[in-house]
Amino acid sequence: MCSNCDYTIHGRHFHYGWDNSLPPAERVAPGARIEFQCHDSSGGQLTAQSGVADIAALDFGRINPVTGPIHVDGAEPGDALKITIEEFKPSGFGWTANIPGFGLLADQFTEPALALWSYDAASLAPAAFGVHGRVPLKPFAGTIGVAPAEPGHHSVVPPRRVGGNLDIRDLSAGTVLYLPVEVAGALFSVGDTHAAQGDGEVCGTAIESPMNVVLTLDLVKDARLKMPRFTTQGPVTRHLDAKGYEVTTGVGADLMEGARQAVADMVELLAGRYNLNPVDAYMLVSTCGDLRISEIVDQPNWVVSFYFPRCVFE
Repeated sequence: MCSNCDYTIHGRHFHYGWDNSLPPAERVAPGARIEFQCHDSSGGQLTAQSGVADIAALDFGRINPVTGPIHVDGAEPGDALKITIEEFKPSGFGWTANIPGFGLLADQFTEPALALWSYDAASLAPAAFGVHGRVPLKPFAGTIGVAPAEPGHHSVVPPRRVGGNLDIRDLSAGTVLYLPVEVAGALFSVGDTHAAQGDGEVCGTAIESPMNVVLTLDLVKDARLKMPRFTTQGPVTRHLDAKGYEVTTGVGADLMEGARQAVADMVELLAGRYNLNPVDAYMLVSTCGDLRISEIVDQPNWVVSFYFPRCVFE
């Protein structure tokens, strides 16, 4: 446990989806330092003993539980909740899955697949993928947000103005995130922790991994923030840059189709070069490859690039 934290929010205090009528797990003053025990996105349905058959048995009503909510005293609509991401305490276990019907190339990869990961939670040394691959790790919380003003239950799957399932891999230790507050107390929750993810999370999952998160919650009064914003502590890709990148592109009038083409070509490249099953290559690139918009002004065609770090195999 966190010796210098004001509160610990145990994993039993979780909920599915967003609802501003949920009772808070804790009420805290601005400036509180809190350790959250977070579940993985399967809510514990997938374990180190799981097999591919367990993908079909997933209860999607139990997907993406988040720990909380936390009522921050004095938070009012129009304020911003300032979240300083202090530390992650990883578990050493993770999983990546191809879930039929989900992911950027769902029409091409229609069968379930599962990769299980074991990594050193203390050193965070690159995690082994197959015989030759090693994926650099960078823990972060995929789902982090506050309650929306609209009453009722809202799915945790789509991201929102108030945060939620953002899946921004740079929300790592040292980052400061600002979220617009829509209800009194903000009602903050966090979960869906990852050991690593590429920008885009293209197969729909990253290295999904339960872990504890230490955050400091504070307020910026009357910030009138329109959307989430954040500040990073320093370089964000140093863990991937050492050997350079293989890059594929998609060029055309539709950004989504360009993204699909860039990813599909990278999957084909890696599967052929490293003798990987294509679905394994697809899951691998989701954990460490980055989608980027390279050009969006030279109409009628735009350029999307997919960067895969060469350090994974070198």
